[in-house]
Amino acid sequence: MNPITHLLVSWTVANADGLNRRERAMVTLAGIAPDLDGLGVIPEYLTRHSAHPLDWWSNYHHVLAHNLWFGLAAALIGFALATRRWTPALLALVAFHLHLLADLVGARGPEGEQWPILYLYPLSHSGLTWSGQWALNAWPNFVITGLALALTLYLAWRRGYSPLELISKRADQALVVTLRRRFLFPPV
Repeated sequence: MNPITHLLVSWTVANADGLNRRERAMVTLAGIAPDLDGLGVIPEYLTRHSAHPLDWWSNYHHVLAHNLWFGLAAALIGFALATRRWTPALLALVAFHLHLLADLVGARGPEGEQWPILYLYPLSHSGLTWSGQWALNAWPNFVITGLALALTLYLAWRRGYSPLELISKRADQALVVTLRRRFLFPPV
């Protein structure tokens, strides 16, 4: 799935149990953090015509950060930095695993290639795949993104904060105020 969908789904998970702003941020970041291994696309692109190209994206995307150990590290960081410790850590683990599940079911490449999830890497190099995996641009991914966006906007309207709180309190409040003016707050 695309990073926007991962963000929206993770932020929705972060809203499951009345977490504070910092804890919501940690859970949301745990849900999008697996795609850090996709940043290898930058050096790969920049060195593609060099004598020694760096195939970091081709070799390590869905490997380095799409495994159990990375998920446990994300949960441990959440545990260490959170006020309420266990709840944010467990929700971070849930958001992380939803990311893996989404990639498992909906991340087939344009040429039909699958990206297996090397869940126990580096202990095991066997990957999880699903024969029914749909393409990145398949309709189910668009439906999931649309539903996640609708739920995110509803939660922003209802609770008074949105994923924009991760980057700007002002932008977050502007969105919430706009939603509430448009859709008559408080709810009936």
